[in-house]
Amino acid sequence: MICENLGINHMGNLTLAGRDTVELAKKYQTPLFLMDEERIRKNYRTYIGAMKKYFGDDALPLYASKAASFRAIYKIAMEEGMGIDVVSCGEIYTAKSANFPMEEVYFHGNNKTDFDIKYAMENGIGYFVADSREEIDAIDGISGEMNLCQNIIIRITPGIDPHTYDAVATGKVDSKFGFAIATGAAEDIVKYALSKKNIKLCGFHCHVGSQVFDSDVYFKTADIMLEFIADMKSKFGYETEILNLGGGYGVRYIESDPVIDIEANIAQVAKMVKEKCSELRIDVPAIRMEPGRSIVADSGLTLYTVGSVKVIPEYKNYVSIDGGMADNPRFALYGSEYTVAVANKMNEECDFLCSVVGRCCECGDIIQENVQMPSSVKRGDTIAVMTTGAYNYSMASNYNRLQRPPIVMLTKTGEYTAVERESFEDIIKNDL
Repeated sequence: MICENLGINHMGNLTLAGRDTVELAKKYQTPLFLMDEERIRKNYRTYIGAMKKYFGDDALPLYASKAASFRAIYKIAMEEGMGIDVVSCGEIYTAKSANFPMEEVYFHGNNKTDFDIKYAMENGIGYFVADSREEIDAIDGISGEMNLCQNIIIRITPGIDPHTYDAVATGKVDSKFGFAIATGAAEDIVKYALSKKNIKLCGFHCHVGSQVFDSDVYFKTADIMLEFIADMKSKFGYETEILNLGGGYGVRYIESDPVIDIEANIAQVAKMVKEKCSELRIDVPAIRMEPGRSIVADSGLTLYTVGSVKVIPEYKNYVSIDGGMADNPRFALYGSEYTVAVANKMNEECDFLCSVVGRCCECGDIIQENVQMPSSVKRGDTIAVMTTGAYNYSMASNYNRLQRPPIVMLTKTGEYTAVERESFEDIIKNDL
């Protein structure tokens, strides 16, 4: 199994957190998002414990909300002592509705509107991650009107290629995000920000991707960023309080993906950062990281029901399910790989090669190609797509006017519905 919270019970059914997924599919119907609350808590604790142990008590991991944003996830984050990052007023509103402390919120985004900035300030946002000169001007102006001095950190582009999907590789110079060190833009914006009277520059942020399996990426990034910090101290006398290294470690979608020891990797990065700071004669900044995928991805799986099996002799086989790109667009977007299984036939031989496809009216509505299943797969069987806790619910849509599935959270003692299944009334409620 690709994750330790998955298993097979005596009936030959797939389990998540010890619970029979086939029975849960019958109880809640499909499509269905399941999430393992204890796995989420364990992942939170891994980052919190390792960062404070190796970087010090002022270190703080921030849950990257875009991976999965709903009220329960923020309640769990608050209980476990995480900070969060957000990228929209909708995420701010959701977190605030869960009573998450706004002073531990970092607001990202490369195009924050004046409304966004004012809304965030009115709700006591902790930090803006500034991404443009225009944004810095807007924050300075609005905070002046509101008699505030707003904390910001500046997003820097270190120019690192993390060797992940281009779609999530955001640390290269050619990026819509941040100010590049290599072009001199980063130095210029630091000087500019320090001249503003209604903002406080608290540090720097960078991000080199979210599916990182090798700490060497963080070594290179930290080396560049710490050199930049030392340079800004030398040129402007500016002492950096916070260094946000962004991102999070990779997760296992398929068996060939490596198992990551997150604590050991954080220990290695901390050792390198401390040695580099000593070499440069600068204080070690308060370190931030932004795991999202590696917090929630392996907590979740999605369950579907087979509708048809299409065999085209000597060409291709298709297994059609009652969900698709409306609840998981990641294959269509990125060609993302997943582990797929027939949840009610886990002990049968997998001798049937097929494509798992959705119900949307699109040829590209594919969940996964080249999946091995039992040849007995038929209408009514339960299909499980694993490691779907991140970027599945959060990217879900009403394409073809399909209802978004519910999220059922599994606990030690039972389960609860964290997000209800959308109704037809939900779909039309904003129509006039």
